[in-house]
Parts: sequence; C-alpha cells; structure tokens
Amino acid sequence: MNIEDSSKQTYISMLRGINVGGHRKVKMDDLKILYENLQLENVMTYIQSGNVVFQSNIQSCKALADLISKQIHQQFQLDVPVIVKSLEEFNDVYENNPFVTQNKDTEKLYIIFLSENINEPVIEEINKYAGDDLFIIYKSAIYLFCTNGYGKTKLTNTFFEKKLKILATTRGWTTVSKLREIAKSSMNK
Repeated sequence: MNIEDSSKQTYISMLRGINVGGHRKVKMDDLKILYENLQLENVMTYIQSGNVVFQSNIQSCKALADLISKQIHQQFQLDVPVIVKSLEEFNDVYENNPFVTQNKDTEKLYIIFLSENINEPVIEEINKYAGDDLFIIYKSAIYLFCTNGYGKTKLTNTFFEKKLKILATTRGWTTVSKLREIAKSSMNK
C-alpha cells in the first residue's frame, strides 16, 4: 500500500495523557515545531492537551500516528499514544452524534476516540459499569454522556482500553466542535 499521495489531506491528531496534572509536559509551541519538522503542513494546536490539526500527503492515519509518536519519544523521551483521524472521519463522528439530536447537555457530552473500529464490542459487560451514564459505540468512536460529569464516570479512557484492548483518548464536545472548526478552516490554506 502506498501511504503517500500527491493530494494533501487534513488530519486531527489527539495525544493521550500529556499536560495532565503537571505530568508529561509538552509545550504546544514545541509540539508545533515537531510536527513541522516531520514535514506536516499548516500545523495548528488547540489548548494544552495535545490537539493538533495539520495537513499531509501521507494517506494513512496509522502511519501518521506512529510517525508522530516515535518523534515525540525521540524528542521528549515520552511514550505518548497518538490517535489520528482524517477530517472526513472526524466529520462523520461529529455529524452522527445521537446525543446532540436528543438535546442532551453538551457540557456532559464526550467522545472517546479509538485507534481502530470495533467489530464486536462487549456491550453487555460494559453496561454493567455504566450506571447512569450513557454510551453508544460508533465505528472508531464512543459517544459518552456522563450524567454526573466525566470526573465521576467509570467509563474512562483506561476502562475502554482495557475492555476493548485498543488505544483510546477522550475529548469533550466543546473541544471536538472547536477542532472540527479549525480543521475545516485549514482546508482553505
């Protein structure tokens, strides 16, 4: 498979677990330079939790995630999981959020992005831990509505990673909306 193509695509990368609680610190200016040194273009960061919008000729989200993660390890000596989504995939997740159409409180709404699609999730086992929280699995994302807030849910990144045995990272609906807006505007550059 040829992972490079002559046409640039817009991507959103999400780093898991940086700048949380004063641990694994990475300055966004340094992260932007790292991406640019990888020949990624129109690099824009959003807030301090490792959200980066960029463009690339590389046509594989996994190849991009591996490239970025490896470079972060080399430059910062940190093992940071990276999930990369194409703008097309990100839009699909955004536009199909069933909790938005149900008029749920968006302050309690999160999306857990997964490193790959889930074919046969263990829904019954996960439901045992949900309590009042609601979740819907959609391709390589989980829509999560936390009745009492994300800080009180059992349905965290780590929980889903252990149950599904894949990489996960969570973003609040406000952040997801802003990343989509930034990514769409980057297409005009």
